[in-house]
Amino acid sequence: MQPISRETLEKMNEQKKDDFVLINVLPREAFREAHIRTSINIPHEDDTFVEEVEKVAGGKDRKIVMYCANKDCDASPTAAKKLDEAGFEHVYDYEGGTRDWLRNH
Repeated sequence: MQPISRETLEKMNEQKKDDFVLINVLPREAFREAHIRTSINIPHEDDTFVEEVEKVAGGKDRKIVMYCANKDCDASPTAAKKLDEAGFEHVYDYEGGTRDWLRNH
C-alpha cells in the first residue's frame, strides 16, 4: 500500500490515462452523506470486501485507490492492508479522504 496525495488523485482523475478504481470504504450511510463523485462504495467491514473489490477491478493487477473520511480515519489503511494481504499489486490510500477532497473542490 502506498499513500497518495489529493494532487496525485486529481491528476489521475483528470488525465483518465490511469486505469484505476476509486473506492470509498466507509459504511453505506457515510457514503450517501458525502463522497468523491467518481468513487464507488464497498464498505471494508463487509465479509465479502476483498471479493467485491476483485470483481469490480477485474483482477488483482489493476490500480485500486481507497479512501475514507479524513486523515484520522483508519478505515482505508485497514482496507488497504486486506488487499495487500490478498495479493493485490497496486493498492493506494488517499489519506486526506472525503474531508480533504470536498474542502478543495
